Amino acid sequence: MLEILHPRKLLFWYLVALVALVLDQLTKLLVTSSFTYGDVQEITFYFNLVRVHNHGAAFSFLSDAGGWQRWALSAVAGIVSVGIIIWISRVPSNKFIERLALALILGGALGNLSDRLMLGYVVDFLDFHWSGLHFPAFNLADSCITLGAILLIVDSFFPEASPEDQINEH
Repeated sequence: MLEILHPRKLLFWYLVALVALVLDQLTKLLVTSSFTYGDVQEITFYFNLVRVHNHGAAFSFLSDAGGWQRWALSAVAGIVSVGIIIWISRVPSNKFIERLALALILGGALGNLSDRLMLGYVVDFLDFHWSGLHFPAFNLADSCITLGAILLIVDSFFPEASPEDQINEH
């Protein structure tokens, strides 16, 4: 039987997503108000703060596609976000990690969607590097999406026991 979370519990997970979205947008606001495009501030020998604009998807995929990718990626993010909103409402109450993962992914997706819709690109600013090799710059929204995906994978190794299994255990 499909279990829907109590509205207050559901609201909590949407608030987690909102916190991720707000923190993402605040960090991007700090970067855009402190850095001009292309600025680099060395923090350590392996980490810089930068200001770059990603017109594409992860790792700048489709960044030079001519502009249509803004709307296509926005549509995908919007559809996925609606799906996650519904998914969160249907996750069993004992699946804390799954709900947390989905809330983080939702907040990150909405953070990058906001950038795309308002700016036409995503602001990235975290630049890790080693021996002259730079990992593609990313932002807090990307971090939330990645952490959420990792949590979903980890959670998949702990399947929910079926009601029959729970009865047989007692």
